[in-house]
Amino acid sequence: MSKEEIRVEEFKISGEELVSMIRGLLKEGNIRRIIIKNEEGRTLIEIPLTIGVVATLLLPVWAAIGALAALATRCTIVVEKVIPEK
Repeated sequence: MSKEEIRVEEFKISGEELVSMIRGLLKEGNIRRIIIKNEEGRTLIEIPLTIGVVATLLLPVWAAIGALAALATRCTIVVEKVIPEK
């Protein structure tokens, strides 16, 4: 049985870049969780992702992310990625 490693990455971006950054991350396909934090480091939204999440299930999440993007000037995206061990 193969084990998985979880890698955490942080990106500091402007609110304008938020939606496009998350779309790009989701296309990678190995994302386990996305956390969006404000400038003070407070968690605004945490999005757990599972294998096989259908885009239509994420529609309410996209609306929330769009609202955050409109309000946030700077934010941090914390991404948990699954890295399969060989």
